[in-house]
Amino acid sequence: MLEAGTMLLFCAVLFASVALGWSIIPALFVGVLLFMGYGLVRRCSLRAMASRAAGSVRSAGTVVVAFVLIGVLTSLWRASGTIAFIVAHSTAVIHAATVIPLSFLLCSAMSVLVGSSFASAATMGTICMSLGLSMQANPVMLGGAILAGVYVGDRCSPVSTSALLVKQLTHTNLFNTIARMLRTGAVPFVLSCVVYVAAAVVEWLCASGGSGFGAASAAATAGSAGSAGSARAAVSTNASSITDIGGLFSSAFDLHWLTLVPALLVIVLALLRVDVRLLMLASIAASVAVCVGVQHMEWAELLRLLIFGYHAQNPQVAALLDGGGILSMLTVMATVCISSAYAGIFAETRMLARLQQVIEMLGHRIGACGATMITATCAAALACNQTLTIMLTHQLCGGLYGDDESERSAQAIDLEDSAVVIAPLIPWSIAGAVPLATINAPTLSLAAATFLYLLPLSRMLASAVRRRSGFRTRHRSQNQNPGLAIPHRPKPMLHMFVHGFHPKSGD
Repeated sequence: MLEAGTMLLFCAVLFASVALGWSIIPALFVGVLLFMGYGLVRRCSLRAMASRAAGSVRSAGTVVVAFVLIGVLTSLWRASGTIAFIVAHSTAVIHAATVIPLSFLLCSAMSVLVGSSFASAATMGTICMSLGLSMQANPVMLGGAILAGVYVGDRCSPVSTSALLVKQLTHTNLFNTIARMLRTGAVPFVLSCVVYVAAAVVEWLCASGGSGFGAASAAATAGSAGSAGSARAAVSTNASSITDIGGLFSSAFDLHWLTLVPALLVIVLALLRVDVRLLMLASIAASVAVCVGVQHMEWAELLRLLIFGYHAQNPQVAALLDGGGILSMLTVMATVCISSAYAGIFAETRMLARLQQVIEMLGHRIGACGATMITATCAAALACNQTLTIMLTHQLCGGLYGDDESERSAQAIDLEDSAVVIAPLIPWSIAGAVPLATINAPTLSLAAATFLYLLPLSRMLASAVRRRSGFRTRHRSQNQNPGLAIPHRPKPMLHMFVHGFHPKSGD
């Protein structure tokens, strides 16, 4: 089948790009050529495909502007000392007996503020990993807690690129979706805290019995085929040098309480449901004032870091805080634009039509939520990154939802609870590999990122319970009213996938 061959070739190019450590942008451009080539074989007009692709890219313009503002904001938060203030005061509460659950909570809080899993892992995550290993904590559990934490905010922060992308794709209100995300994520979040507290208790009992944290860590290290050991050695080498986080950041910044104002503005304006672009502009203005008034930064340097990001002179500070800027967002902006072009090409060529029909049939059997979860898992395994996973899942599952506001809202929350958190669980996806590499955690830490598992599983369980309850209600109604018509039984999915969906006149 030509569709399957084209898609497999595209996936092979993506896999090769990720395996070799190359940027995925050239691979995405190859995808454009492959999909347009498929269209030409199917006798689609090149001009029509280009026009539909350009229209899809233009529709992504709003979210691209938001990405630019996020790049500027994260750079200024680094330069103004906002992140340094938060990290320095937060890590002061970390102790050996509580390092695992506190790492999860602190990384969650940091990711909610900055909206980026990568930035959260590079700052709070790196410090929590270093401090935890210096306290002989289990590297697998510690890495899993950090990975889960950095994706809590990546999912539900008002300045998260993934949340803004889902908003743009589904045409929904961001703050309404965030409110629903808080509700669906509450139980998995609490259960994750329980798991990490239990892990800390086990570590403490081992220490009390004479085994110590080191013995538990050694056992976990042996179980991860040596990868955890190398990670621990790499981070422990630098652990002692950054243990005094407050002193390190105080040497590079004036940690005045005013440095916290840009972050407080984001929280307050988000609670007031101010438009996210105005929210970011207000925080940017406050950050500029702090950079100039508190950190005494020159205007020329300030303008440079807006584009190229923040770069500290102290190598230790640079390892923790460097980054941000408009250029740092180019990859994600290019990914969104090229993936948007895919949407236009697919719509013109109907390349995914048969697969969409199969997913619709699956949705009739297990519900839209369950079908979205399965589709997101497959898309994440093929796409190797979070952004493309979100966009593919949205397009493939579009037929499962209606076009009214409630249906679009349902699709938005299903995307947030599936594609956003499942992508980092794929071992070869950069969504999880980059944060783990940043903190030097073993790959086995993916198994300990409990929030990322519990969230989609809890949603599927809740969906199954609702469907079963609805089935019982319909069954009782049919027993009481035997004259009710019995719905037509759907065609087998395999038959429909091979022969296409051709409803009978009576269907």
